[in-house]
This record gives sequence, structure tokens and C-alpha cells, in this order.
Amino acid sequence: MARRVFFSFHYERDIWRASQVRNSWLTKPDRESAGFWDSASWEEVKKKGDDAIERWVRGQIKGTTVTAVLIGAQTASRSYVQYELEHSLEVGNGLFGIYIHNLKDSSQSTDMRGVNPFVKLGIKNVATYDWINDDGYDNLAQWVDDAYAQEQE
Repeated sequence: MARRVFFSFHYERDIWRASQVRNSWLTKPDRESAGFWDSASWEEVKKKGDDAIERWVRGQIKGTTVTAVLIGAQTASRSYVQYELEHSLEVGNGLFGIYIHNLKDSSQSTDMRGVNPFVKLGIKNVATYDWINDDGYDNLAQWVDDAYAQEQE
């Protein structure tokens, strides 16, 4: 069954890398096999201020079952990522993280591995993966299903 996924990430620094993960299903022969629908449209709201962003985040998370944090070099320090994780916990979403520092950005550069945002916030027992080393392209759907199942236990 396809799960609705909210993707949390540091927009300004990691949008290029995040887009590679979020859009990976487009290259699958059977698009539903990827196991998620993306529910992010950050660009339209970021100029409207903190209250608008928090309302947008709540609206985007509503109806999702899993939150995937795309972990870049500075993700753990972003206040909006922290808010997204807190709200995801409130609504009972399954959680997991994907390290994206090994993905190339628009300049064909990789980045430093970031701090685990779950550990920073004291959230325990959350699986994390590396998009490159753990073959995210082929395993994303399973990671989503595993995070959902973990939350149901």
C-alpha cells in the first residue's frame, strides 16, 4: 500500500539533493512501487513568515503517515525541521532519516555528513540510512513501510 510521506529538509542548502530523493520514483517503471506520494511545496510559502510556514507544515503533514528527514550538513540545526519533527510525533507519523550528504548538488559537489536530528531532539529508536551507501533508490519504499510499521507497534 502506498504511504503518504512528508519530506523534511533544510531547503536552502539541500533542495537539489532533496529533489533527487523526492523525485526518484519518477524513474521507476511502476510509479506506485515507490510507495509514497510527496506532499511538499515549500517554495510557495517560505516568503510569508513563521506563522504561515507553521500552518503550511501542519497542513502538509496532515494526512501523511510517515515523515522522512533528509539529513544534510545543517539539517539538525534548522528550527523548521525541529518543528516538523515535533508535529510529526504529535500526529503519530512514523519517522526515519536519510543521509543525503553523498548526493551531488547543482555544482556536482557532495557535503559533510550532518548530525542526526533525532538524537539532537532526544527521539530514540529512529532508523537512519545513507541514500548512496544503502541504495536509497531501490530501498526507499521499504524504508517508508518500515517506519510506518514501527509507529504502529
